[in-house]
Amino acid sequence: MTSPPELDRSSSDVVLIVDDVPDNLSVLHDALDESGYTVLVATNGESALQRAAQALPDIVLLDAVMPGMDGFEVARRLKAQPDTAHIPIVFMTGLTDTEHVVAAFQAGGVDYVTKPIRAREVLARIAVHMQGARQARQARNALDAFGHATMAVRWSDDASDSRLVWQTPLARKLLHDYFDTLAGMPETPQVPAQLLHWVKAQAALAEQGGEPKPLTLVNGARQLVLTLQQRTSDEDWLIVMREVSDTAIVDAMMGQFKLTLREAEVLYWVVKGKTNRDIGDILGSSPATVKKHLEHIYTKLGVETRTAAAGLAMSRVAQLARR
Repeated sequence: MTSPPELDRSSSDVVLIVDDVPDNLSVLHDALDESGYTVLVATNGESALQRAAQALPDIVLLDAVMPGMDGFEVARRLKAQPDTAHIPIVFMTGLTDTEHVVAAFQAGGVDYVTKPIRAREVLARIAVHMQGARQARQARNALDAFGHATMAVRWSDDASDSRLVWQTPLARKLLHDYFDTLAGMPETPQVPAQLLHWVKAQAALAEQGGEPKPLTLVNGARQLVLTLQQRTSDEDWLIVMREVSDTAIVDAMMGQFKLTLREAEVLYWVVKGKTNRDIGDILGSSPATVKKHLEHIYTKLGVETRTAAAGLAMSRVAQLARR
């Protein structure tokens, strides 16, 4: 089975219309097409989810009341998936009671228009929300390009309602690199327990006027630093991640002192002032194994203490940096 061809987004934005009434689809399709949009249609909830996952439209016009899966459920499912969570949803509804309007926004909608649909009004609403979504997407992509991955986390006292609302491609990669619980789950919206605990603690600190503290995770000579930013307009917490890698220093130690990779990593953390137990936790080894690596390091460096080993390593790396 071949994959559907990718849409050409260079000349037009993509709009997905979801409505079970053919006349509504026809009116909106023609108006949007004449305005230069690429238009996709779906007549039920299941096909809407499939189209959205495949095409990743720039905006969704969603009928609130449909047989089977209604628009509110479609919106909730779109917002629960990292790849589609960022797509703005404009509800189309004939229900103007307060409870239905509230339900539309609670499900993830950014706006609503009432039936009978007025094409000019829809076009105006689309233009506003699409511009905002485009700017937000460009900002996230720009941060990725400079190595600052971003994601948004939603949490509540009920852990089952806590999830990753959206994440940039770089953020998804870093999460999988540093959280073993996400291995083999590329699209999971679940928040790792360690990350959720940190977000809750720092959010509480920020709301009390304090300064949130970063979270640092270690993977060999690589470190991931997470900082809590501000709340988004959807009341989610924005997190920026930046990876700090001293792999070049580890490589330099290997070359200068004829160390193995693991010995170089142990020496790297000795220079950082870590104890054998700390190094064992970082590298997934026991303190006894770290001690054996250190004995080999002392022999290769011609020293007898960890202080002397750290001093020699720092001196040699500093010399290399000046070249």
